[in-house]
Amino acid sequence: QVRLVESGGGLAQPGGSLRVSCIASGSIHSITAMGWYRQAPGKERELVAEIGTGDIMIYADSVKGRFTISRDNAKNTVFLQMNSLNPDDTAVYFCNVRGITTNEWRVFDNWGQGTQVTVSS
Repeated sequence: QVRLVESGGGLAQPGGSLRVSCIASGSIHSITAMGWYRQAPGKERELVAEIGTGDIMIYADSVKGRFTISRDNAKNTVFLQMNSLNPDDTAVYFCNVRGITTNEWRVFDNWGQGTQVTVSS
């Protein structure tokens, strides 16, 4: 079983910064990709940023130049540094981790519980 625990988020003013973190634990053999998605009220969940094998990173156009994704492989942790926040960034942010378990070498694709990010003055 693989568990994801998110932390960070909260309230920021426009132009401010926040950082969210996600730690993956459990029966993990290897991780192929770690990422962040977000879902605003009344909207579909969308990819924000992802970091994969070889540290290849992809970003949504709306966050390029403002958000930075990084990972600590030794701690199975992914971070999302969010700068120059604006009200359109308000959403629940979900961590997603994909990889292989130690248990029968199964593929896993797990989601965190979500953390609220609110940008408002």
